[in-house]
Amino acid sequence: MSDMINDVEEIFAKNVFTLGKMKDYLPEEVYIDVKKVIEHGGELSPAAADVVAKAMKDWAMKNGATHYSHWFQPLTGITAEKQDAFVTHPDKEGKMIMGFSGKELIKGEPDASSFPSGGLRATFEARGYTAWDITSPAFLKESASGVFLCIPTAFCSYKGEALDKKTPLLRSMEAVGIQALRIVRLFGNYQASRVTPVVGAEQEYFLVDKENYLKRPDLIFAGRTLYGAPAPKGQEMDDHYFGVIRERVGAYMKDLNRELWKMGVTAKTQHNEAAPAQHELAPIYETANIAVDHNQIVMETMKRIAVRHDLRCLLHEKPFSGVNGSGKHNNWSLITDNGDNLLDPGDTPNENIQFLLVLACVIKAVDSHADLLRQSVSDVGNDHRLGSNEAPPSIISVFLGEQLEDVVRQLVETGEAATLKLSGKLMTGVSTLPDLDKDATDRNRTSPFAFTGNKFEFRMVGSADSAASPNTTLNAIVAEAFCEAADILEQAEDFDLAVHDLIKQYLAEHQRIIFNGNSYSAEWVGEAARRGLPNMETMVDAVETLTEEKAVALFGKFHIFVRSELEATKEILYETYAKTVNIEARAMIDIASKQLIPAVIRYTGMVAGAVNQVKQAGADPAVQSDLLKKLSDKLSEMKKALDRLEEKERTAGTLANRKEQAFYYKDEVKTAMEALRKPADELERLVDKEIWPLPTYGDLMFEV
Repeated sequence: MSDMINDVEEIFAKNVFTLGKMKDYLPEEVYIDVKKVIEHGGELSPAAADVVAKAMKDWAMKNGATHYSHWFQPLTGITAEKQDAFVTHPDKEGKMIMGFSGKELIKGEPDASSFPSGGLRATFEARGYTAWDITSPAFLKESASGVFLCIPTAFCSYKGEALDKKTPLLRSMEAVGIQALRIVRLFGNYQASRVTPVVGAEQEYFLVDKENYLKRPDLIFAGRTLYGAPAPKGQEMDDHYFGVIRERVGAYMKDLNRELWKMGVTAKTQHNEAAPAQHELAPIYETANIAVDHNQIVMETMKRIAVRHDLRCLLHEKPFSGVNGSGKHNNWSLITDNGDNLLDPGDTPNENIQFLLVLACVIKAVDSHADLLRQSVSDVGNDHRLGSNEAPPSIISVFLGEQLEDVVRQLVETGEAATLKLSGKLMTGVSTLPDLDKDATDRNRTSPFAFTGNKFEFRMVGSADSAASPNTTLNAIVAEAFCEAADILEQAEDFDLAVHDLIKQYLAEHQRIIFNGNSYSAEWVGEAARRGLPNMETMVDAVETLTEEKAVALFGKFHIFVRSELEATKEILYETYAKTVNIEARAMIDIASKQLIPAVIRYTGMVAGAVNQVKQAGADPAVQSDLLKKLSDKLSEMKKALDRLEEKERTAGTLANRKEQAFYYKDEVKTAMEALRKPADELERLVDKEIWPLPTYGDLMFEV
């Protein structure tokens, strides 16, 4: 065991150009300059950038790297990279000189017209720039193609518009940091020089056997099963959740952890999730942009390591109908550089005025911009997940727990929170077991936005989606609430009275967003409507919120997005939705036409032959005839549904307006897809397993 511990300590961040390695490789004055830029902003001089670039190259080559890449996050939601070798022109004697300049470190030029831009870039406007994010450390990626240096970068157009997820996130981090610093200054904290949003993104995923995966075109093309009858057993016994990890999965997790640790990812928790073949990995939280970068590394590495074990990793939010979907629980808080967590209530939250102001501002932010927060987690796959099987519904609400909810109630009703509900002890009743200190509140798995002790857990983020968008929006809306509060309090003649009144005002005006009950219940849907809370059930229902005037004003005020960037994002979202459903529909048509219907016809012929054979033998073919009729009826229903889907798909292709097309795919094409799946899944239950061409849910979820 001690050898394992020492091994982890030795390999952790082995492939990361950390500040510690910079200190070893850089002259002291350059190292100081780099730290200053990381902590306080600014730019390195060209001379210093050259020194850093050479040191980074020397370290990377010492560890086997031959190439480097500006690693960025375009609006596809995943990452992109273009690898260049460290080679330069040979010298006069033909000897190769390896080099890497400060200019190459700081700026790259990928083709901006080949990534989603929502009209910001056209094919004849191809130039785009990647810019080094000095706050996120460079790292080495090891793959079959060798070792190469990845430099985290932002990506923007020739005109300066953001074409990626990182740029708005960094802008939002600066915005909330500046406004949060105003808040802590009001309470006399002059030691802190900055406030930073921190994030821990838990990642859920499925593992399936490679051979079964390769026999499922829907998994290959769409990432989820478009057909599939429920297995005899699902998750109803709750025996998979936190169950013993299977040997094959454990071997995968062991390799995954080692790869992540080498790249500086603090992979900490691993366990089986609720559905068969579903698992979770959770890191320790860290600075928001690094957490988002690391989550992208986690998703990439999960897929890569799965291949080594003859597995495939599914990150789709709902790869299997009828069982738990996968999310990315986003744990968010704000930390000063002298170690104060602004969401730490302390032992007496009713007396912690700074905490209560921060809490009131967050509640105000979430209520004022619930629509934007819902939009930030909009993803095609997430539409299948939200609202059931441990995923929160599409209605945004805030869970505080009994203790804080009671504090809020007292403040709203009387202006004072004189009492505090105590958590007490959990008495085990066993002499050899300790009595446990209970937490101040229970957990609520149905809540979209839940306070969990010293942070908020935003549970709506989809497993395959980038965590950048929800954190950008969360930072922005809280920055606005902090700014408005600071504007008032900085001018107050009596600060104590003013902050008391402001907390009460914010909580009274926005208490409708607080809900501690069962968010899955039908009663909550009606109650939420009565309270005036938005209920945007699908991705496309939420898109227009991006360009409403309050959103444009919010993002513009803090220089996170300009209107043209929001318009472009809206266009991309409609286009992404239409293209994704289009791919799924075409995959369904292809599988039905080439695999399922031919298999059913073949099996129907076998049953028809059996009917005739039994008749000829003089016996009653009632069972065979009944099965034959069921097969024929369902096959006819399936063929009609297939024809309808093909017709809807053709019509969708004629629509030029992106918004109109997206809604047509939602309302017409998806409905036709569901109508096709129903008889197909019923036929799966009737057709001999040896003839049915697709691995079943039982095969996929239990053969790992």
